[in-house]
Amino acid sequence: MNCQQSLHLMENFRLMGMDYGEVRIGIAISDPLQIFSKPYKVLQNNENDVFGEISEIIEKENVEKIILGLPVNFDGNDTQKTKEVREFAKILQTKIKVPLEFSDERYTSADANDLLKKMGYSPQEGRKHIDKIAAALILKNYLETR
Repeated sequence: MNCQQSLHLMENFRLMGMDYGEVRIGIAISDPLQIFSKPYKVLQNNENDVFGEISEIIEKENVEKIILGLPVNFDGNDTQKTKEVREFAKILQTKIKVPLEFSDERYTSADANDLLKKMGYSPQEGRKHIDKIAAALILKNYLETR
């Protein structure tokens, strides 16, 4: 395989970052070369439609792996929220055909909040975007540490 063929294969391989919440799920997508992440969308977490919406994004954006933020305590131990995310991941894996990997999401919500403040968003306006910003930070951290 030559360099041109390798680049062509990579162009279709995106990653999806995901910040799970009981009410909302933040989505971020990597660029085709998996160098950076960008906030994509906030989904309302209702059990009827959310898996279909995730599947549509996977197909539309040529996603080949999901990076799901895993909330753990500051000491790295699981919390009740960790169990909820793991349960969501189990269900998600039965509905989609791409692999899923967990990534530590400690501090991403606080970092997302700080970023939105620096960008001049009011707290009310920031709430509309915080989940997808957190997802982008989860994906960014994954891309930088893999």
